[in-house]
Amino acid sequence: NFNNTSFIDYARVWIPDSEEVWRSAELTKDYKQGDTVLHLQLEDGTDLEHKLDPKTKNLPHLRNPDILVGENDLTALSYLHEPAVLHNLKVRFIDSKLIYTYCGIVLVAINPYETLPIYGTDIINAYSGQNMGDMDPHIFAVAEEAYKQMARDERNQSIIVSGESGAGKTVSAKYAMRYFATVSGSASEANVEEKVLASNPIMEAIGNAKTTRNDNSSRFGKYIEIGFDKKYHIIGANMRTYLLEKSRVVFQADEERNYHVFYQLCASSHVPEFKALKLGSADVFHYTKQGRNPVIDGVDDAKEMSTTRNAFTLLGINESYQMGLFQVLAAILHLGNVDVKDRDADSSIIPPNNSHLMVFCELMGVAYQDMSHWLCHKKLKTAAETYIKPIPKLQAINARDALAKHIYAKLFNWIVDHVNKALHSTVKQHSFIGVLDIYGFETFEINSFEQFCINYANEKLQQQFNMHVFKLEQEEYMKEQIPWTLIDFYDNQPCINLIEAKMGVLDLLDEECKMPKGSDDSWAQKLYNTHLKTCSLFEKPRMSNKAFIIQHFADKVEYQCEGFLEKNKDTVNEEQIHVLKASKFDLLVELFRDEEKATSPTGVAPATGGRTRLSVKPDKGKPDKSSKEHKKTVGLQFRNSLQLLMETLNATTPHYVRCIKPNDYKYAFTFDPKRAVQQLRACGVLETIRISAAGFPSRWTYQEFFSRYRVLMKQKDVLPDKKMTCKNVLEKLVQDPDKYQFGKTKIFFRAGQVAYLEKLRADKLRAACIRIQKTIRCWLARKKYLRMKHAAITIQRYVRGYQARCLATFLRRTRAATIIQKYQRMYVARSSYRRKQAAALAMQCILRAFMARQLYRALLREHKAIIIQKMVRGWLARQWYKRSLAAVVYLQCCMRRMRAKRELKKLKIEARSVEHYKKLNIGMENKIMQLQRKIDDQNKDNRSLTERLSGLEVTHAAESERLRRELSRLRCAEEDAKNSNNRVITLQEELERLRAELQNTQKEKKAIEEWAQKYQDEMEQVGAGETLKDQNNLLKNEKNDLNRLIQEQGQQWTEKMQRALKEETAQLETDLNEERSRYQNLLSEHLRLEEKYDDLKEEISLTVNVPKPGHRRTDSTHSSNESEYTYNSEFAESEEGSRGVEDVTKASLDMALFLKLQKRVTELEQEKQGLQNELDRREEQFQRARARKARSAELEYESLKRQELESENKKLKHNLNEMRQSLMSNAGAVSAAPGSPAYKVLLDQLNSSNEELEVRKEEVLILRSQLVSQKEAMQHKETMTEPLHYVEDVQKLGDAKEISQAYMGLKDTNRSPLPDMRKMNEDGELWLVYEGLKETNRLLESQLQAQRRSHESELEALRGELQSVKEENNRQQQLLAQNLQLPPEARIEASLQHEITRLTNENLVNPTEDPKAYRISVLRRMIDLMEQLEKQDKTVRKLKKQLKVFAKKINDLEGGQIENVSPGQMADEPIRPVSIPRREKDFQGMLEYKKEDELKLVKNLILELKPRGVAVNLIPGLPAYILFMCLRHADYINDDQKVRSLLTSTINSIKKILKKRGDDFETVSFWLANTCRFLHCLKQYSGDEQFMKYNSPKQNEHCLSNFDLAEYRQVLSDLAIQIYQQLIKCMENILQPMIVSGMLEHETIQGVSGVKPTGLRKRTSSIADEGTYTLDSIIRQLNSFHSIMCQHGTDPELIKQVVKQQFYIVGAVTLNNLLLRKDMCSWSKGMQIRYNVSQLEEWLRDKNLMVCGAKETLEPLIQAAQLLQVKKKTDEDAEAICSMCNALTTAQIVKVLNLYTPVNAFEERVSVTFIRTIQNRLRDRKESPQLLLDTKIIYPVTFPFNPSSLALETIQIPGSLNLAFLTRV
Repeated sequence: NFNNTSFIDYARVWIPDSEEVWRSAELTKDYKQGDTVLHLQLEDGTDLEHKLDPKTKNLPHLRNPDILVGENDLTALSYLHEPAVLHNLKVRFIDSKLIYTYCGIVLVAINPYETLPIYGTDIINAYSGQNMGDMDPHIFAVAEEAYKQMARDERNQSIIVSGESGAGKTVSAKYAMRYFATVSGSASEANVEEKVLASNPIMEAIGNAKTTRNDNSSRFGKYIEIGFDKKYHIIGANMRTYLLEKSRVVFQADEERNYHVFYQLCASSHVPEFKALKLGSADVFHYTKQGRNPVIDGVDDAKEMSTTRNAFTLLGINESYQMGLFQVLAAILHLGNVDVKDRDADSSIIPPNNSHLMVFCELMGVAYQDMSHWLCHKKLKTAAETYIKPIPKLQAINARDALAKHIYAKLFNWIVDHVNKALHSTVKQHSFIGVLDIYGFETFEINSFEQFCINYANEKLQQQFNMHVFKLEQEEYMKEQIPWTLIDFYDNQPCINLIEAKMGVLDLLDEECKMPKGSDDSWAQKLYNTHLKTCSLFEKPRMSNKAFIIQHFADKVEYQCEGFLEKNKDTVNEEQIHVLKASKFDLLVELFRDEEKATSPTGVAPATGGRTRLSVKPDKGKPDKSSKEHKKTVGLQFRNSLQLLMETLNATTPHYVRCIKPNDYKYAFTFDPKRAVQQLRACGVLETIRISAAGFPSRWTYQEFFSRYRVLMKQKDVLPDKKMTCKNVLEKLVQDPDKYQFGKTKIFFRAGQVAYLEKLRADKLRAACIRIQKTIRCWLARKKYLRMKHAAITIQRYVRGYQARCLATFLRRTRAATIIQKYQRMYVARSSYRRKQAAALAMQCILRAFMARQLYRALLREHKAIIIQKMVRGWLARQWYKRSLAAVVYLQCCMRRMRAKRELKKLKIEARSVEHYKKLNIGMENKIMQLQRKIDDQNKDNRSLTERLSGLEVTHAAESERLRRELSRLRCAEEDAKNSNNRVITLQEELERLRAELQNTQKEKKAIEEWAQKYQDEMEQVGAGETLKDQNNLLKNEKNDLNRLIQEQGQQWTEKMQRALKEETAQLETDLNEERSRYQNLLSEHLRLEEKYDDLKEEISLTVNVPKPGHRRTDSTHSSNESEYTYNSEFAESEEGSRGVEDVTKASLDMALFLKLQKRVTELEQEKQGLQNELDRREEQFQRARARKARSAELEYESLKRQELESENKKLKHNLNEMRQSLMSNAGAVSAAPGSPAYKVLLDQLNSSNEELEVRKEEVLILRSQLVSQKEAMQHKETMTEPLHYVEDVQKLGDAKEISQAYMGLKDTNRSPLPDMRKMNEDGELWLVYEGLKETNRLLESQLQAQRRSHESELEALRGELQSVKEENNRQQQLLAQNLQLPPEARIEASLQHEITRLTNENLVNPTEDPKAYRISVLRRMIDLMEQLEKQDKTVRKLKKQLKVFAKKINDLEGGQIENVSPGQMADEPIRPVSIPRREKDFQGMLEYKKEDELKLVKNLILELKPRGVAVNLIPGLPAYILFMCLRHADYINDDQKVRSLLTSTINSIKKILKKRGDDFETVSFWLANTCRFLHCLKQYSGDEQFMKYNSPKQNEHCLSNFDLAEYRQVLSDLAIQIYQQLIKCMENILQPMIVSGMLEHETIQGVSGVKPTGLRKRTSSIADEGTYTLDSIIRQLNSFHSIMCQHGTDPELIKQVVKQQFYIVGAVTLNNLLLRKDMCSWSKGMQIRYNVSQLEEWLRDKNLMVCGAKETLEPLIQAAQLLQVKKKTDEDAEAICSMCNALTTAQIVKVLNLYTPVNAFEERVSVTFIRTIQNRLRDRKESPQLLLDTKIIYPVTFPFNPSSLALETIQIPGSLNLAFLTRV
C-alpha cells in the first residue's frame, strides 16, 4: 500500500471484478484514515461504494498515469502490480496491435491468431546489430541479444520459450532459428541453416497434432542447440526431445487429431509409390477417426506431405529410407484396425485371414501366425518353467495399442537421431545457442501422468528463472553500490522436493511399479500416508480416494491416480518384440537393434530425454548391469533428462520468451482478461514484477532525470554538476529518503514515486499552461474589446450623421409637398369646372347633329341599298375568277420550280466535276513545267557528272549514248505533255461554257429565291414565320452545342493522349532503370564471385607452396571480358609469390587437402565461366532485341507509309467509280455526256493517273530499300577499323627491298665491335652505303610526293561524289519527313511530284536499263576506291615512320664515322645532315614506354599511388590522362598486343587496389573519378561523330587512328559501375552508425522532447554524450564526402547520383527505425525530424544540389514527421492525412498511428476508430504490403559523357610519380 495522500478526489484505482478481473474507477471523495468504504465512480458513470477488507485494511491498487500506459517494458510502469500489467498488455495488443512486450528480462508474446508482416528479411536486417532497448520488443531483438552476447561474452546462450498449447511457442522458436540462420549464415558450402530450418516440418509432422486449443500443438518438448564456429557462422545443430505423448497414437478426444504424418499419408494414398501401403481415407482407420474431425481448415495434408518429403531429402534421408518410414507408419494404422474377439471370459482370438493384420505383417515382414498368436497370448516366467497364457479381449487390445505406441516411439527416436546426424558438423563447435520449445504449465479437468511430468518440468524451469532474475537484480544493485537488502521471493524448492526427493511422488511411484501386485490405489494410499500430514503443499481431495492435489507455483492441480503406474511402466509384450526383431524388413530390425527386453515392466520410454545416443546401450559382457539400466521407468528417465537440461541451461545465459494465449476461440486480436491473468501467473511474469516492485523498480540516469524534471527546478537549483542538482531537487520534492537511492550512474525509485513525480511535473506544466492561457485570453479579450469600442464609436458617428441628414431631407420635402399640394388642388378644381362646361356644350351639339343625321341616313339607306347589291354581286364574280387564275399560275410555278431544281442539280454536278478536273489539269501543268525545269537542271548535272566520271570508266561513253536516247525519249514525253496542255486548254474552254450556263442558272435561282422570299413574307403575315424562326434558332443552338461538344471531346482526347504519352514515357523510364539495376546487380554478383575466386586462389597458393614462375599465359587473341578479368599483374603476383616462398615452411603437403581445394577451384572456375557465358548471352540477347526493335520501328514506319498510300489510292478509286456512276446515270443531261470529248479526256487522265500511282507506289518501296542499303553501306564504310596489310603495299613499291636490305646491313654493322667497323671501312664501303641510302631516301620521297598528289586529286573527286550522295540521301529523308507531316490529300500529291522528279533524275543520270543495279555498282566502286585510298594513306604513314627510324640510325652512324674519318677527308668531303622533307611537329600528347616498363607503370601509377599523399596536388584525373596518352602511343604505332596488355593491366590493377583498400572512401572515390575520366577519354578521342563535336580541332587531331576500343569502353563502364557500388557500400558503412543517433535520438532542438521513464531494457539516451553522433556529425560527414569527390574531379552528374543515394540511405534508415520504435513516435519527435530534414535541405542548397533528386528520397520521412504532428481526430483530418501521405504505404501510415505515443499528459492517443477510418480510405491503394524500406537498394548509375577541355600536349608529369621512363612524343 502507498501513503494515503495518493487517495484523494479524482485519483484512479483498480478494483477486482468477476468478469474483467480488474476494473478502473475514480474516487469521488477523499479517503481518510479509518474509512471502511471508498466512494468510487466507474468509467461508465456508475457510482459504487467499495468496502475495504476489515482485517487487512488494504487499499486498492492505484492506476498509472496515462502517459505511462502502453510502454514497451512493463518495468517502466510506476505502479507495478497485476492490474497495471494486464492493462498495459491489453492496450498494446488491442489498440496498438503490438504483440510483443518486455517484462524485465522476459519477452511476453501474445498470439495474434493472424499473420503479421513483421517477420520479413527487412525486419531481420533492421534488428541486426541493434541494442535490445533501442528497438521495439520483438523475438528478433531477443535473438539478436543472444547472438551478440555469445560473441561478446564468449558464453553459450539459451532461449527458453514456454506457454500454453496454442500460445505460439513453436512459431516463436521457428522465428528465432530463422533469425540465426539469416544473420549468421553458413561457413561451409552446404547450407546448414537451410537444414536446420528443414528439420521443423519433419518434427511438426511426427510430433505435432491438432488439439482443442491449437491446430498445430507440439506434443513433445525439444531443445535445439545451434552450433557456431569461431567466426560465429552456423556449422550444425543438435536436438533433444522430451516426453512424447504416445497415448495420442492410439486415442484422440473429440475435435482432436492424431499426429499430422498419419493424415498426410492418407491424403497422399493416391500417389503411385504409396499404392503398396494400401491406405485409404483417414475415416477408415481407427487410430485417425476417433476425434471425428480429420481435416484442419486451410491445411492441405497432401501438400504438407510433399513438404515433409522434401525436408527428408534435404537432410540426406534417401527415398528408400523414406519409403521404409512410411511403410512403418502405414503398418501402425493397419494394426489399429485389427479386430480382437472373445473366445471365452479369459481368452481372446483374432479371426483367421484378418485383412488388416495380413497387411500389417506384409508391410513389417513378419509371420502372420506368430503375430496373431502373441497378440492374444503372453508368456509368464517362473523360477522353474515358463507358461504361455491366453489373455482376455481387453488386455489383448491394450497389448495391441501398447505395441503401436512402442513402434511409433522407436520410429520417432530413429528420425530424431538421423536428423541430428544430418545436422552434425565435422568442424569443431566453438559455441552454441539453445532454443527450448517446451510445454507450459497445464491444468485440465482430468489431469494424469503427462500433466504431472509437464508441471514438474515447469517447476524446475521456474526455479531457474527466479534465481536468474534475483541474480540480475542483485548484480544491478551491487554495480550501482546501492545497499542490498534481501528480497523475499517465492522459492518452489519445497514443491520440487515433494516430487523428486527421496520418498517423493516419483520415488514412491517407481517403488510401486516394482511391486508384483502394485496398483494405482495402493500408490495413492502410500502418498496419503507419507505426505498428507508432513507437507503443506500436498492435499487430498474431499470426495476422492484416487486423486491428490499439489500446490504448484502457479496454481493448485488435482491429479487422478488412475493410469499412473501403467504409463510409468510402459509395458510391451516381449514376444511381440521378438517377432518384430525376426522381421525381414531391415529398417524395422534397425529400430529394435538396441533393445533386449522390451516386455519388462519398465520398458524404454518414448521420450528419454531425446537422442538415441543419450540412452545407455546394453553391454553383452555384463547382462545384469544392462538389464538393470534397461529397466528405468518413464518418470526416472524424464527426471534424468530434465536434470541434464537444467545443467545445460545453468551453464548458459538464458533469455526468456513467455507466450500468452489471448482467448480460447482463436479470434484475431481478441483479449480475454481471465485467460491472460491465468497464464501471466503461471509463466512467472507477475513474479518478475513482484521481485522488481519489492526493491527500487524505477531507475533513471542523472541526465535523463535532469532532462525530464528540469521544469520542477528553479534557476538557482541548477548546478554545473548534474548529479548534485538531482540530489538537491529530490530532497525537496520527496520528503521520505527511503523512497529513492542514489547510485553511481542512476537514481533508484520505489514503486509509485515516478508517478508522483509525473504528477508534480504535470501539475507544474498545467499551472504554466493555465498562466499562459490566462495571459493570452486576457490579451485576446482586451484586443477584442478595443476593436468593438472603436467599431461602436465609428458606427455611432455614421448613424448620427445619417439620421441628421435624413431629418433635413424630411423637412425640405414636407415644405415642398405643401406648396405642390396647394397649386395642384387649385389646378384640379379649375380643370374640372372647364371640362364640365365644355362637355355640356358638346353633348348638346352632338345630340342635335345626331338626330339630323339619323333622319338623313334613313332616307339615303333605301337609295344606296340597291346600288350596293349591284356592285357586290359583280365583285363576287370577279373574285372567283381571280382566285381560279392564281391557283393555276401557282401550280405552273411549282412545276417549273421542280424542273429548275433538277436542272440546277445537274449543272452543279457538272460544274463540280469540271472544276476538279481543272484543278488536276492545273496541277499536271505545274508538274510538267517543274519537270521541264528539273530536266534542264539535270541536263547540266548530267554533263558535269559525265565529265567527272569519264576518267574513271571507259564504258561511260556508251552509257552517255544511252542517256541521250533516253533524253530524246523524254523530249517525246515533253511533246506529249504539250498535247496534254492543249487538252487542258480545251477543258478550260469547256469550263468557261459551263460557267456561263452556271451564271444563267444562278440568275434563275435568284429569281426563284426572290419569289420564295416574297412567298415567305406572305406566310409570315399569316403567322407561320415565327415558328420557322424558332425552329431555325433551335437548330442553330443545337449546331453550336454540337460544335462545342466536339471541341471539348477533341480537347479531352488530346489531353488523354498526352497523359497516356507521359505515362508510357514514365513506364519506359522505369523499365530502363529496372534493366540497368538488374544489369548492375549482375555485375556486383560477378564481382563477388570473382573476389571469392581470387581468395580461394590465394589460399591455394599459400597452402600449396609450389611456385610456377613464368608459367602464366595470356591469350592475346581473346578480347572478351573474361580475358581482361582473369588477367593479373605479373609483377605484383611474382612479388607475392616470392614472399610466399620465403614465408611458407618446407613441411610436407597434405595432398588430400590440396586435391580437394584444386577441385573446388576448378568448380568455381566453371561456375564463373558459366556466369560469364550467361552474362554474354544476356548482352547478346539485349543487343539483338535492341536491333530488332530498331528494325521493327523502321518496318513499322514503312508499313505505315504503305498503308497510307494504299488507303489514299483506294479513296481515289472509290471517288472515280462514284463519278462514273453519276455521269452514267445523268446521260444526256449536258454536253459532258459519255462520248463527248471533255468526258473522254477527263476519263483518260484519271486512268493514267491511277496507273501512274500504282507505279509510283512500287518505286517508293524500291527507293526506301535503296536508301536503307545505302545508309548501311555508308555506316559500314565509316566504322571500318580493319588493319591494313602493310606488307603487300610495301612489296608493291620498287625500292622497298633495297631499303630493307640497306637497313639490315646497317644493323649488322652497328652490332659489330669498333675494330671490325674500322676494318670494314677501309675501302670506304660504309660511306658508299650511306650515300646510296640517301639517294634511295630522296627517290622514295619524290615517289611518295607524286603518289600523294595523285591520291589527293582522286580523293577530292570521290569526296565530291560522296558529298552529293549524302546530300541526296539527306534530301530524300527530309522529303519523307515533310510528307508525313502533310494532310492526306497534299501528301499524295507531294509524293507523286517527288517520285516524278526522282525518276527523271535517275533517267537522266542512269543510261542503263536497270537503274537499281547501276546505282549499286556505282556505290560499290566508290566504296572500293575509298578503301584503296585509306590503304594508301596508311601505307604512306607507315613508310614515313620507317624513314624516321632510318634517319635516326643514320644520324647515329654519322656520329660514329666522324670520329673515324681523318681531318683531311673531312675537309675535302664535308658531311651534310640528312634532310627530312616533313618538319617535326611539337608534342603530340602521347607518352612512349617500353614493353618491359608496363608493370612499373602500373605499379607506380595505380598500385602504389596514395590519394592522400601524392595525388592530392595533381590535376584531377591525371592518372587517367597518363594512361590514355600511353594508350594513344600504342595505337599510334599500331601495336595491338601493347594496347590489349596495357588496358588489361590497368583494369586488373584498379580491381586489385580496390580489393586491398576497398574500405577507404578516398581510394574508392579517387579511382571512380579516374576510371570515369579514362572512359570519357576513350569516348572523346574515339573518332565517333557524336563525341568529336565537343572537341577542339586540336583534340580531333589526337583521336585514335587504328583501333576501335568500343568493347573496352563497355568493360570500363562495367568496372566503373562496380567501383560506384563499392563506393556506396563504403559510404553506407560510414554513415550507418550515425543516422539513427543523429536523425532520431539526438535532440537538435533542446527541450522540445522530454525523456519518458524506461524499464530494465535501457534505450540509447537521446542526450548527446561524448562519442554520440549528432546531426552535425552527419552534415560534417556529407561535407567530407562531397569535398573528397570534388577534389578528385568526379563528374558533377555522378556526384549528384552519389548524393541522391546518400540521402536515400539516411531517409530509409531513419524511417525504418521510426517504424520499429514506439518511443520515437511522438509530436515532439516529428518536429525534431522536420528540423533535421530542413538542415539537410539547406546543405543541398549550399552545394547547389537541389535538382539531383535527393530531396525527393526524403519525402517518405518528411510525410511520416508530418503525420506525427497533424491533428488526428475527425474525418476531415483522415482525408487530409490520406492526401498528404502519398509517399507512405498504408501499412506504414497505420503503423505510425498505432505507435503514436504521447510524451506529455496534454497529448492524446490516436483512437482505434480513427485508424480504421484511415484503413478504409486507403483500402483501394495498390501498393506493396512491405512495411520497411529496402536500405540495400542502389539506384542504377549512369555515366553521362563529360568531355575534357584540357589539351593533352599541355600535361606535365610530376616527378613525384616516379615515371621518368615515360618519353613525350
